[in-house]
Amino acid sequence: MLTPAFDLSQDPDFLTVAIRVPYARVSEFDVYFEGVDFKFYAKPYFLRLTLPGRVVENGSEQGSYDTDKGASEVSEGGVEDEDGEFDWEIEQSPYEEASEGALNPQYHYGFGNLRSRVFQRLQDELSDVIDIKDPDFTPAAERRQKRLAAELAKFDPDHYLADFFEDEAVEQVLKYNPWWIDIYSEMMASLGKSQEQENHAALVSFSEEEKYQLRKFVNKSYLLDKRAHRQVYYSLIDILLAYCYETRVTEGEKNVESAWNIRKLSPTLCWFETWTNVHEILVSFGRRVLCYPLYRHFKLVMKAYRDTIKILQLGKSAVLKCLLDVHKIFQENDPAYILNDLYISDYCVWIQKAKSKKLATLAEALKEVSLTKAQLGLDLEALEAAALLVQEEETAVEAARSVSRRQTPSSSSEASDSEEADSTTSSETEGSDSEQGELTGSESETADPLRGPSLEGGSALLIVNGGVCRNSATETSDGSPGKPPASSPALGGSRPLIEELGEHLNSTVQVSELKDSAAGR
Repeated sequence: MLTPAFDLSQDPDFLTVAIRVPYARVSEFDVYFEGVDFKFYAKPYFLRLTLPGRVVENGSEQGSYDTDKGASEVSEGGVEDEDGEFDWEIEQSPYEEASEGALNPQYHYGFGNLRSRVFQRLQDELSDVIDIKDPDFTPAAERRQKRLAAELAKFDPDHYLADFFEDEAVEQVLKYNPWWIDIYSEMMASLGKSQEQENHAALVSFSEEEKYQLRKFVNKSYLLDKRAHRQVYYSLIDILLAYCYETRVTEGEKNVESAWNIRKLSPTLCWFETWTNVHEILVSFGRRVLCYPLYRHFKLVMKAYRDTIKILQLGKSAVLKCLLDVHKIFQENDPAYILNDLYISDYCVWIQKAKSKKLATLAEALKEVSLTKAQLGLDLEALEAAALLVQEEETAVEAARSVSRRQTPSSSSEASDSEEADSTTSSETEGSDSEQGELTGSESETADPLRGPSLEGGSALLIVNGGVCRNSATETSDGSPGKPPASSPALGGSRPLIEELGEHLNSTVQVSELKDSAAGR
């Protein structure tokens, strides 16, 4: 027998089952429905459905067959929802000491806490999937303590502040609209026409691949007590929060890190955490968003929180679509597929029978919860205040440097002008000294007609203390005067120079006498 492809839809009057049977004979169709059971047979196809509510039999049932598409449609009276009130307050029980005889107790986990001793067989494979060690022997209270300690050790203030101040990438992903946004807008637009949640289930459609996924699940019934039932709903919130974050930051394009992101952000999946209220689920999710993934920003926490509320308000069809996506991501990742066996596959089967009113009540309970940075226990506000103070100081220092750089060229210009003025003054002074030297030299030549060859070579006559001596000081190569002798010798030490002077005077007198005699002739 073959299980045919089918679609379920409902409007205020009819529940419609569309069944694709291209190789069946119309004359051999057999349809049966009663209470919550629906059965269809057309050789070689057989379909059996267990509906979430009782089918209303009022004589308005009808059927049709499209020969071109090979599809049959059966329309019946609507399904009655048997939802009741659901109390979201956790039950309390007095503390009891564990008996001494309870050695090596086994602790449970998985969907509805129905699984145990799985890790004794798969310890090597699951060590890369979950963070907790030996969950079969770790009680829930100890799991939470270890989880909180691991989160504190993992929190990186530098990474958080980098995303806090440089949030361009975060703002970009916040603008992305995942698939449920448009559907939610349509639902809100139609609320004025009808307030029934079931009327909005048709807004969510499933692809052929998703329908194929559904056909592969085995129908199950889950015997859950009140506490386990509540844990299933709470853990559903936790998984949806992680899925909403992953879908938004990847903008709907899954990658090799998608499985890691979902399981790492969900304490249910990586720590087998159990919950007592909605607020602690949101606090735990917020802490993990700021500790583990690439983008660590509080705005992403709140955005995923609002997305989860919208999905729950859209009803179980939207929730099922999210769970199917998570199931596909885990199935394609080794060894994350084990989490499908522990949680997601059971969720995909269970949610189809979940009560719509309970999901709506759960959405309202989540909507009433508020979350602040102070509640995360990571001192985010003090960290941000300190970082802002440092940033203001750095800005002030940079402004001071900028003013200093603007003033430096002006000072350099003034210094340059001063140097040029000093250079001009120095040149004028040197020119004046040069002119004075030339005049002095000219006067010396005029006043000393006795200067002869014997006084060449830079020698000069000086009268020192009533005596005469030779000044042998010479000019240096740059024209500046050389250093004179330290002391001038007395007259007695300059006798050769006096003799030379006497000879020069005698020759001068003789020449003068010869000229006078020649003139007398």
